[in-house]
Amino acid sequence: MAKTQEYGAGDIQILKGLEAVRKRPAMYIGDVGPRGLHHLVYEIVDNSIDEVLAGHATEISVTLNSDGSCTVVDNGRGIPTGIHPTEKVSALQVVMTVLHAGGKFDKNSYKVSGGLHGVGASVVNALSEWCEVEVHQEGKIHHQRYMRGEPVKKVGVIGDTRKTGTKTTWKPDPDIFKQSQQMRFDYLRERMMELSFLNPTVTIILKDDNTKEEETFHAKGGLRDFVKHTDRNKISLHKPIFIEGLKDNTPVEICFEYNDGYNENLFSYVNNINTHEGGTHVAGFRKALTRTMNNWATKNNLTKNISLTGDDYREGLTAIISIKVAEPQFEGQTKTKLGNNEVQSVVEMIMGEQLAQMLEENPSVGKRIIDKVMRAAEAREAARKAKDMVRRKNALENSALPGKLADCSINDPEHCEIYLVEGDSAGGTAKQGRDRRFQAILPLKGKILNVQKARLHKMLENEEIRNIFTALGVGIGEQQDLSKMRYGKVILMADADIDGSHIRTLILTLFYNHMRDLIENGNIYIAQPPLYKIKKGKQEFYAYNDEERDEVIKRIKAMKKAKDEPEEEVIIDGEAPTTGEMKGIVISRFKGLGEMNPEQLWSTTMNPETRTLLRVGIESAAATAEMFETLMGDAVEPRRAFIEKNATYVRNLDV
Repeated sequence: MAKTQEYGAGDIQILKGLEAVRKRPAMYIGDVGPRGLHHLVYEIVDNSIDEVLAGHATEISVTLNSDGSCTVVDNGRGIPTGIHPTEKVSALQVVMTVLHAGGKFDKNSYKVSGGLHGVGASVVNALSEWCEVEVHQEGKIHHQRYMRGEPVKKVGVIGDTRKTGTKTTWKPDPDIFKQSQQMRFDYLRERMMELSFLNPTVTIILKDDNTKEEETFHAKGGLRDFVKHTDRNKISLHKPIFIEGLKDNTPVEICFEYNDGYNENLFSYVNNINTHEGGTHVAGFRKALTRTMNNWATKNNLTKNISLTGDDYREGLTAIISIKVAEPQFEGQTKTKLGNNEVQSVVEMIMGEQLAQMLEENPSVGKRIIDKVMRAAEAREAARKAKDMVRRKNALENSALPGKLADCSINDPEHCEIYLVEGDSAGGTAKQGRDRRFQAILPLKGKILNVQKARLHKMLENEEIRNIFTALGVGIGEQQDLSKMRYGKVILMADADIDGSHIRTLILTLFYNHMRDLIENGNIYIAQPPLYKIKKGKQEFYAYNDEERDEVIKRIKAMKKAKDEPEEEVIIDGEAPTTGEMKGIVISRFKGLGEMNPEQLWSTTMNPETRTLLRVGIESAAATAEMFETLMGDAVEPRRAFIEKNATYVRNLDV
């Protein structure tokens, strides 16, 4: 019998200082990929925004430096630099090196705050190769430098100043962020714009010393500008309606309008934190909107005896809800759902009273809204009939799965995955190459309906969309129930050409508009089939882009050199042909999944041990909604501008 390993007091590890952050960084910033990397910037900027909320700062600058570091500067009060009464070192050092140290726990310093509630700066410091902080305060510049979270020396004065504020510069640690330490302008741009809309008194300047890009964000109109920006590619039915109030020390700001579209764009924030999953503040808004509008419409005999529901009021609605809560309680899958019960009644009362007053003063606006909602109700009734018809055909019932679905043999969703595959031919190859135990295949014929421009009843008439709903089993819209999910991973697999990209975008549009919970829960993935096969003799290599192709060529040459074989010149054409032979090296470019045999598709794209999957997520809800509207909406001009702006980045265009 094997000897039992002893477990005693000496086995208990104590992680001192910031060791815990470096040991488990994902617990603090989500992950150590691009999302976590940029989250470092958000944490430092959020500290500066807290100074804005407290009324002490008006300007924030964010600079991506040429050496890979980032600098954030604000003109607030500056982090305190005096000696901390219990730690006996500068308060600046305490803030930068001690978890849960900051001015956000004592509500005398900050009434409300976002970020990690006082641990943001120390987490950024812990995950940086080096970090430097300058505090301009009381005529002096105080400075301290850190290496991987540890102070290099004591806080000292390095000069005089007439300014106030904090300047933080850090370089992400390559030992933590192994994929990349390069922060991107476009990744940060959306959050900086969002913060400027939510905080109209601040000016945010974003610069990139590498690309020389620079943009200044200042939204004097606040949420009104946010709504106008979101709906700029739509036809608005009226001017934005702005609601503002304070009750029980909870400031509430709401702005909304109706447009000519069919989808709802509702973005909610608590202390500048995007509450993707909604919560009590959203519930209060919805309840007040439906009740107040219905009461007014009934009073003015506008409903024609049609009962208008909350769902009817969502069609074509763009709304921004921003509240400030001293002690927010978050819950939900991603901890971005507000749970404070008292907030619902606060929002409901402020919204109800002011909306009722607006309707009395502007009856023409109310009539336009009710007319829009009445049309939505008629469409809802048509959708109900379509659903009933679909159910009678068992197309949305789990008991009758699509005939084209090749299901897996096990039924544990945690270990099952489904591939949504472009075309019957590629679907047939995938069925042959898959592992039948846990991989299901659903071939999709042609391009599904663009749901960005279609009502629900039209969507339900599309056979391919019904097949997707049926196979997944979670329902749609507000009726989604992730507990009924039949597969833990939903993987989109399409050709690496224009049509494939279009099909992926159409499917993602479907998920974003009608099954968003799957995206926010991390269930949606994109397969990465190889673009090239490089063959030398009996050896085969696969490359997923031009850079990898060139790297494979170099490796082949290096192997030949190591064997003392004569080196061959390999000339790579930037516009490589589909198949090209170059002195013994054959390069084949896959135009479609159907060109691969089952073994190739398995080894390159479907084998969990060797494949690469991209997980689909939502970094900024507002930016995501804008992108779908740009790419898939009715307006042509924004789409043309997007294509012209990004055409320079296109590689391997197949037309």
